[in-house]
Parts: sequence; C-alpha cells; structure tokens
Amino acid sequence: MNNLNTRFVFCLLMFFVPSLLFAADAIQGEVTKQPVNITAITMFLLFVTGTLGITYWAARRTKSTKDFYAAGGNITGLQNGLAIAGDYMSAASFLGISGLVFASGFDGLIYSIGFLVGWPIILFLLAERLRNLGKYTFADAVSYRLQQLPIRSLAASGTLIVVLLYLTAQLVGAGKLIQILFGLEYYLAVVIVGILMVFYVTFGGMLATTWVQIIKAVLLLCGASFMAIAVMYHMNFSFETLFVTAVEVHSSGITIMSPGGLVSDPISAISLGLALMFGTAGLPHILMRFFTVPDAQEARKSVVYATGFIGYFFILTFIIGFGAIVFLVNNPEFLDPQTGGILGGNNMAAIHLSKAVGGEVFLGFISAVAFATILAVVSGLTLAGASAISHDLYASVLRKGEVKEGEEIRMSRIATVGLGVAAIFLGILFEQQNVAYMVGLAFAIAASVNFPVLFLSMYWQRLTTRGAFIGGSIGLITAVSCMILGPTIWVDIMGNAEAIFPYKHPALFSISAAFISIYIISKLDNSASAREEALAFEDQYVRSQTGLGSEGSVQH
Repeated sequence: MNNLNTRFVFCLLMFFVPSLLFAADAIQGEVTKQPVNITAITMFLLFVTGTLGITYWAARRTKSTKDFYAAGGNITGLQNGLAIAGDYMSAASFLGISGLVFASGFDGLIYSIGFLVGWPIILFLLAERLRNLGKYTFADAVSYRLQQLPIRSLAASGTLIVVLLYLTAQLVGAGKLIQILFGLEYYLAVVIVGILMVFYVTFGGMLATTWVQIIKAVLLLCGASFMAIAVMYHMNFSFETLFVTAVEVHSSGITIMSPGGLVSDPISAISLGLALMFGTAGLPHILMRFFTVPDAQEARKSVVYATGFIGYFFILTFIIGFGAIVFLVNNPEFLDPQTGGILGGNNMAAIHLSKAVGGEVFLGFISAVAFATILAVVSGLTLAGASAISHDLYASVLRKGEVKEGEEIRMSRIATVGLGVAAIFLGILFEQQNVAYMVGLAFAIAASVNFPVLFLSMYWQRLTTRGAFIGGSIGLITAVSCMILGPTIWVDIMGNAEAIFPYKHPALFSISAAFISIYIISKLDNSASAREEALAFEDQYVRSQTGLGSEGSVQH
C-alpha cells in the first residue's frame, strides 16, 4: 500500500472511530469451556474485592435519595465522563469491535457512523436542558409540564424494556466469557454476575456504580493502550507496515481495507444508523448520569470527556484488530485445528493477542478486566431500571410524590433484587440467542420511545400529554412488532419460511411512526390541559436554559 492510501485510510479511521454497535454485544455461538486460568481468576478476585470495598465506602455515604440515585450530585465532569465512557467500553465492545476488525478489516468500523452523530445530539440538544429540568431520571424532565401518570408510566415502561434487554445481553456475554476464560459453567457465571451487580446497586447506589465504572474504564484503557503500543512497536510504529502485513496474511487480501459488505441493504443500514444515533440519546442509564453532576456546565463537560475517551478507545480497538490479524492468523497456538479459525471465535482475537504480546500475566489481566467491565455495565443498567420502578412508578405515580426518602430507597433496593432475579433468569433462558440482535432491539426501542418524547418535550411547545403518550406507545409497538415479524425472529428463531416485515432493523419505521403520531395527535388535541401545557412551555424553556428553580443553576 502506498503512502497516499495509508494516509487516506488513517484519516477515515480517525473520523469513524467511535462505535456503539457492540457496546453491549456479547460472545455468540457455541463456546468450549477452557482450562482454568489461575492468573485471570486471581486478578478478577482482586478487582471484585476492591469494588466491594468501594461499595462499602459508598454505602456509608448513601443517606438520601439524591445520594442513591445521583451520587449526591457531586461527581465532576471528568469523573462522570469517565463513568459514561465506562458504560460504552464494555467487554463486548472491546472484544466485539476488535473481532470484527480481525474478521473484516476496515469494514469492522462501519457502524460507528451512528454513534459519531449520536454524541453531538446528546451534547448540543439534551445534556444541559436535561440536567436543568430533571432530578433523578429523564422522566422527571419529560413530565415537567406534562401529566405525571401517563408520561411516567410510558417512560418507565420504555426504560424497563431497554434495561432488561441490555441486561440479558450483558449476562449472556458474561456467561460465555467465563466459559471461555475461567473454565466455569455458564449458569454459574450468570448467577455470579447477577449477585454482584445486585450487591453493588443495593448497598452503594449511584456512588458505588460510578466509581466502579471509573476504575474499570481506567484499567481497560490502560490494558488496551499497552496492547496497541506493543503491536505498533513490532510494526516500527508504522501504520503502513501494519496494514501491509495484515493484507498479506489475511485471506481476503486487499479487500479488508475497503468498507462495505456488512450491511448491504440500504434500508437496514439507515435503520441501524438511526437506532444507534437516536438510541444513544434515549438510553436511560446514560441519561441518568447527567444528574450526578452539580450543574449543567459539568454535564456538558461530561459529554466532551466521554467522547474523547471513547474515541481514543476505539482507535485502540482498530489497532488491536489489525494487530490480531498480523499476530494470530498464521500462529498455530491460537488456531482451532478442526476449523482452522481462531480458538473461541473471532471475538476472542483481543484475548489471544494479549497473550501473544504480553504473555500469561497480561492475558490474565485482560481477561479479568474484560469480565469486570460487564459487572460495571450491568450495575448501571440495574440502577436505571430500579429508579424507573421506585422513583417514576412507585413514588411519583402510585404515591403521587407523598413518600419518605427512606421508603423510596427501600423500594429501589427491592426493585434491584427483582431486576437481578429477572436478569439472571433471562440470561439463562436466552443463552443461545443472538445478543447483538437483542441490543439492536434495545436501541431501536430507546430511539422510538424515549428519544422522541424527551426531544419534543424540550423543543416543541405544542406537545401534549395525549400526543406524547399515544405517539410514544405507537413507537414502542411498532418497534417490537417489526422485530418480531422481521427475518431474525420470524424466520431464524420461529422457523417460518418468509418474514412478514422484510428488514432486520425497524428503527427507520418505528421512529418515523413515533414522531408523526406524536405531532398529529398533539396538533389535534384542543383540550384545556393541552392549552395549559403549551402555556407552561415558556417557564420550562427558561429553566432549561438557566437552571433557575433547580439545584445547581448556571450563570450565562
């Protein structure tokens, strides 16, 4: 490859690098239980012990609902940015993206476009207003001028569905990872992760969850940085040498340097991009983190820092993926003698590369960190789900705000245990399912339910409770129906000959249905409550811009 092509590829890489497709993906397919990795288990136990210490420290400082849901509102922008990045830098994003690059080359980053656009949406459209309007959950912001009962019920429903799908995918991934890396049984692994996540959330709340995320993010960034530097060291720090060597040894040759092929259908490609783009701005466990900072200014900083960390991380995964091609393709130590492919599948490329460049000790470190990332991610998800049950449904809808802090925290902890049990059950039940597809469904629902209602509540004066509730419900029903009737479930899982809905990704249709129905129903709503909600928009706008009337207002 000449220098011009190298520069072109590298520029494209720098543009497309942040990715979320595999943010909650997991190891898929049949895996073989491997011999026990003592080093990995030892390091994992050290991590768990350390995080349990953090949980104990956080539990002693969690006295109020604000402490439990929002870490007291004392997290800095840098800390929150690291925690948000930690939510995306899951084990499966680390293993999944590098595995895709290992298998397909440059094409492995094709899905990053959606996420690249998703972050500016959060930064410029939502972060500041969300922090100024809300309290603990994004439903607080949505229901500012709308009726509490229907809006919080819709928001909580969307949150719980997204959280359960996400949790299931993460637990399936954890089970597969444990099978491959630690030599334990799948079911045992799922139960271990489920118990630990419940423990973190029940006792430590958001403070413990945040610091576990921060530590995990730092460890993963350090580990990935070492791997990438080790790869480039062997390539004399030349991307041209790396790419040329990869092209020479890869079975696909020069085609690995060209995008295209993973999603050939343009409608599915657009739908997937929209799901990633708008789903990012509708993920409840991400939106919840903006309430952990003291003011809107720190909320903006959070997004900037998170974008930087995530972008850097996925640059590393790209290097790791190509490094895996160079180091593993012709190395019989890491190849399955029966299939000729890599041991454990392509998603194990990063794990095997860690051994190739750092030996058994570094393999143990990366394995432990990879599993620990799932613990941190599921803790944040569980807290988001518990807050939807306790704060949105129990405290705000059922008790109409007349609830003591201790009672609400107690309900949160009960909800956490319930979600943990449900997640463990679903993780075992869906062991053989395509978890990438489950994550796609979660993003489609977040983009079709949470985002339209949240966005329009902040930016459109004529939005009414009736329009938001019915339109959001239509978006939810459309997304789920299209998924069930699509090729993945209707054909691949249920065994029917032909799909009723022809596309794998429904976001283009479900998001459109949500926005159109919200607009039409709100425009046709001439009720007295609709007029009052329109008049309340000005007060909402002032508060969303200045923070006046909320904690931590910002001077502009």
